[in-house]
Amino acid sequence: MRILEFHELPVEDRLRLIVDSAIDERAALEPQLEPLLDALEAHAGEWMPDVVEGKRRRKYSRAAISKALAEESEAGSVSIGLYRTRAPALDMTLSLGGATLPAELEISVALQPFSFFSRAERCRELIEMVQAWTRSFPVTYAMAHGMADRQLAGAPYFGRDGKTSRRDGFDKIYELFWLNVFGPSLVESVGRARMLSTPAHLVEELPNGSVLLVLWPTASDFASDEARVAQARAHVHLRPELDFDTVLRTLRERSAALVPVEPRFHPDVAPLLSRLPDAFAISERQRKIAEFNAFRPPVPEEWLPVALPSDVENPERVLSSYGDLSEELMAALHTKVPSIMDTTLESLTDLDFHFWRENFPERYKRDLIDGHTAPAVGAYLGGLLVRRLGGEWLPRQKLEESQVRVGKRVWLPFLRARRYMQSRQSLLTHSLTQFFREAERYRA
Repeated sequence: MRILEFHELPVEDRLRLIVDSAIDERAALEPQLEPLLDALEAHAGEWMPDVVEGKRRRKYSRAAISKALAEESEAGSVSIGLYRTRAPALDMTLSLGGATLPAELEISVALQPFSFFSRAERCRELIEMVQAWTRSFPVTYAMAHGMADRQLAGAPYFGRDGKTSRRDGFDKIYELFWLNVFGPSLVESVGRARMLSTPAHLVEELPNGSVLLVLWPTASDFASDEARVAQARAHVHLRPELDFDTVLRTLRERSAALVPVEPRFHPDVAPLLSRLPDAFAISERQRKIAEFNAFRPPVPEEWLPVALPSDVENPERVLSSYGDLSEELMAALHTKVPSIMDTTLESLTDLDFHFWRENFPERYKRDLIDGHTAPAVGAYLGGLLVRRLGGEWLPRQKLEESQVRVGKRVWLPFLRARRYMQSRQSLLTHSLTQFFREAERYRA
């Protein structure tokens, strides 16, 4: 049963919903979860999960939930995944943990695309679902917001180290999101009257003393200026020591950071650069696209106008050693970079991306890189110039002087590979992709 996986979809913002609650671990678990599932089935609508995953995947049903709970309980912990096979994509987890009683129950939801919640009716159903959960479980904290802006806000640590964050939790109003549930102790520390008088779209006192705040009618409009003004007003109301203009300016800066930037990459390296933004946190993606738009790789200098004569006694043996180096690289990377076996320009771009993603030059020992990886990359690169551009090897005793004649120029693939493998940045400034494209232009 194939589910929609986020990593297989276009990178875009998604709704993030987290609910921290508690459950009596001494009582049977399944009956306690029934109200949660009732609310999910009543209000999820078009994003209702259709797959349950415990130790195995099953089509969603209460019986499948029962089987997953039994399997997880046998393993000593409970974590059930709920997913969808059709859009919108869903990754929902019910996790039970903690050594104290009552035990912690966390509900985690990620749903893509975030624009799914641009309709007020869908947002209302989501709010009603959270309200139903709060009537069944003592919710200590909950939030729902766009994942990218949540990252820009500093969640989940808000400037604290991980240990402190786990110990203290949401112990003060670090941030307001589109939907918020604040536990009784936090409500009392702020002042119940102040909390209940917050200027917001919805303010509701919950059965266990928590308070629900919803800032704006629709979740996906959080970055509009009107919504940001409302967010700043509510935040400053709850934190009177904060300056409204400063809070609003910060929120507007976050909105600006999320405005889509059209990719305009340098054509020689566009196939490589187009992959890089997806490797960063979604909150950084637009800034990275702008940075890569401005990136201009230097023109390759690893070439000579006139060939150096070959100075090796046995050219065939040397060329065979180049072939061995190239084959060793293919053998080492064929599972991680399958296209390396195709020996095409696309193979070089895949190699560029692989080495950059792995931060290969800075993660591995320099003697391994200089003594093996860089020569193997140079041999593979030179082999492509021969195979795809009709080039001719001109071997030299000094490896970095070995050349491939293409048209009226001779190219130095081993020298390029050495410079390429100096740092993560050099993988971009001296990419294999650009080198091949430059040689291709001089083929005639």
